[in-house]
Amino acid sequence: MSFSPSDTVAFIGLGVMGYPMAKNLRKGLSPEKLLLICDVNQDALARFQQELHDAGPVEIVHNGFEAVQRADTVITMLPDASAVCKVYLDPSTGILAGAIAAFHAETDAPKATSSKNKLVMECGTIESDTIRSVHQTILKTSTDQLASTLTFVDAPVSGGPMGAENATLTFMVGAPPAVFPQVQSYLQHMGSPNGIFLCGDVGAGTAFKIINNYLSAITSLAASEALNIGVKAGLDPKLLTDVINVSGGQCWVTSKSNPVPGVQENVPSSRGYEGGFRIELCAKVLGMGRKLAESVGARTVLDGPTMEAFREAMADERYRGKDARVVYKWLEESERK
Repeated sequence: MSFSPSDTVAFIGLGVMGYPMAKNLRKGLSPEKLLLICDVNQDALARFQQELHDAGPVEIVHNGFEAVQRADTVITMLPDASAVCKVYLDPSTGILAGAIAAFHAETDAPKATSSKNKLVMECGTIESDTIRSVHQTILKTSTDQLASTLTFVDAPVSGGPMGAENATLTFMVGAPPAVFPQVQSYLQHMGSPNGIFLCGDVGAGTAFKIINNYLSAITSLAASEALNIGVKAGLDPKLLTDVINVSGGQCWVTSKSNPVPGVQENVPSSRGYEGGFRIELCAKVLGMGRKLAESVGARTVLDGPTMEAFREAMADERYRGKDARVVYKWLEESERK
């Protein structure tokens, strides 16, 4: 069966977050829609096709160039700035090069019509400078005609692997208001319908996400410190959590991903701090927050001590690679200095 670009969506990046996001996208799309998938991990591609074979058509593409030629909507969930630059800007395999080729192929056709609008969105947590650079490169490289038909937006997510699995992610979108309904129509399959926010122009979504992660990283340590004090004082951590969660100390960490093992079911701390937001990534996004603060001249106080704590915990093989709330275990097993 042949699918037109308007009936095709591409998803690039089947990592810890991207894989379940793409799964929920495929399940939410009409069976008459084709989903293209792309990743460097061949096992993930094969596993995805096998797992989703009854949900609707899924095909593999090799790069962003091929994806954007075949699909009018391309969603990427990439791990870092270098991956974003390669997937979007590589002159041979990148999304921009593919969009330019598709545009010229259509306009050079004997019965050419106006090029179909293409939407590309990056959902990873990437440095603001990179998002702005990609956006500006697209604008500068595009002809006036292509610029009016190729739209880049940033739509980073919050909610971690559990939110990705359960399709309860929050999306913070930086996009022109006119395309926001179109963006929502895809993101609603991967997140909460009430959790998709238009934050401003391109780049604003990333700024919102970095600030959110900055606060989350610091509260992960703060909540762990508070609960560790309680446990060492002989208090019941579950009762202490219940009291905190109806009082002024309540936060996402205490209510949704409690760092004390056994207090909450099906959270990383209750399964050996596995399957959550790795402490290395938490430190990375905290660093992004520090950089953003510096760029806008905002004074910060808590980022330095929090980063020192993460670095000390990450240096110990007992906590390395674990969910960020493992800082509770690090505190519990450390002596007061």
